[in-house]
Amino acid sequence: MLLPLKVAQGVRDGSVTLAFRRWKKQDVEPGRRFTTAAGMVRVESVEVVDADAITDEEAQQAGWPDAARLRKRLDPDESLPTYRVRLVWDGEDPRIALREDATLSDDDVGKLDARLQRLDAASSSGAWTMATLALIREHPQRRAPDLAEMVGRETAPFKLDVRKLKALGLTRSFAVGYEISPRGHAYLERTTRSA
Repeated sequence: MLLPLKVAQGVRDGSVTLAFRRWKKQDVEPGRRFTTAAGMVRVESVEVVDADAITDEEAQQAGWPDAARLRKRLDPDESLPTYRVRLVWDGEDPRIALREDATLSDDDVGKLDARLQRLDAASSSGAWTMATLALIREHPQRRAPDLAEMVGRETAPFKLDVRKLKALGLTRSFAVGYEISPRGHAYLERTTRSA
């Protein structure tokens, strides 16, 4: 479930506790945790509701000024069920602590080597992990479309691949571009893999 930054920050500070979505089928289950720009968010409950019955108070709990504006932003296909999702902030993004941890054991380096090799092997575009890390190291905070063009890739799949590196704590994202994290630098200094 994607949450815009303003909504995610509202969940974090407690001013947003609800989200409303129209889905063909329920997209999230109670108890599910997901990562947002403001940290971890947990789904407390999910219910099908009548969109016309959404109150102004509920809309405000979802970060909207009133129910009429919230309803306008729902999927226009009114045949889809409307879901009310109760959300709660569930802690910091664990990738933050991971990416700052530059103390890597030989076992940590070996596990990262193996994970990156699996990512390379599963890719339809061939080995990309080490080349992408090297590219980001050479061009910190460069726009993703520019980086993708440098290696002859489409932007969307390139960004998806960088997210995989971020999940391992090797990179960090900015409003524009990426950079190698302290963990990523430590890994690149220790690994015997090359681009």
